[in-house]
Amino acid sequence: MIYPKKLEKGGTVGIICPSSPITKERQIQCVKTLENMGYRVKAADNLTSNQGGFMAGTGKERGEWINKMFADPEVDAIFCVRGGDGGTRAYEYIDLDIVRANPKIFVGYSDITTMHLLFNQQADLVTFHGPMVSSNMVDGFDQETEKAFFDAINGDHTYEFKNPEGIPLEVLKEGKATGQVVGGNLSLLSAAMGTPYEMDAKGKIIFMEEVDEPVTKIEKWAYQLRNAGKFHECAGILLGQFTDITNKNMPEYREIQCFRDILDGIDVPVMYHVESGHGDKIITLPFGANCTMDTEKKTIVFDIQR
Repeated sequence: MIYPKKLEKGGTVGIICPSSPITKERQIQCVKTLENMGYRVKAADNLTSNQGGFMAGTGKERGEWINKMFADPEVDAIFCVRGGDGGTRAYEYIDLDIVRANPKIFVGYSDITTMHLLFNQQADLVTFHGPMVSSNMVDGFDQETEKAFFDAINGDHTYEFKNPEGIPLEVLKEGKATGQVVGGNLSLLSAAMGTPYEMDAKGKIIFMEEVDEPVTKIEKWAYQLRNAGKFHECAGILLGQFTDITNKNMPEYREIQCFRDILDGIDVPVMYHVESGHGDKIITLPFGANCTMDTEKKTIVFDIQR
């Protein structure tokens, strides 16, 4: 796996919308935010496009902008502006030969899960499940989120995932495991089944998160992964932020109770309250990088090899 080069101050950040669009006013705010952080900015020209009311242009447009940003020698890192919907339409237009030839920092989460799976598994590129420009940086880049982000993309040797202060990591199943971290948004992991970017979980540590869904869908999507053998063949599981998950019929039966049932008979270590996803603070995870999770020490440590 290729851990991309660091992003130095004064470097150029390419900003893209692989999924849903933003407004013109928001685009101005995104560019200004990154410039105030000390970077030059190149913006894709589809950020404010609107296809179908929820996509930033056609899948072809969005896929080709990913290719352009990877191919551009002036661009040092690629930040997704936001998630949303429709990212899977861009998949078939992404040129993996360009990505392989130009490995760069690539950051996003939520609907960007498709891109993480694709780049990790088919381009051997470590990518970053971390804060996005419009979603997390413009209106308040809190200190813990910001520090973890730069520690992850610019670190040397090791990067330890640390929850925000006052939120301890919790243990669902005890043990220790080492492997590449893969995963992302649970609904996208489920939707990827049977496609060329289906998650390869063998010997790896699976990370999952979700937002604004009923627990019935958590159960459905997670059981699809279990029934497909993903939990039986993985080395460990990290459960991220499950934000605004509801159960109107039995409110006390939430996602952790659901996962306790789903993972019954699965003999791998499992940690939860891993604060990455759609919460107020999002701590960055380097997808594709080797990680050791230890439930006794309650640590998640990544090996950085540039």
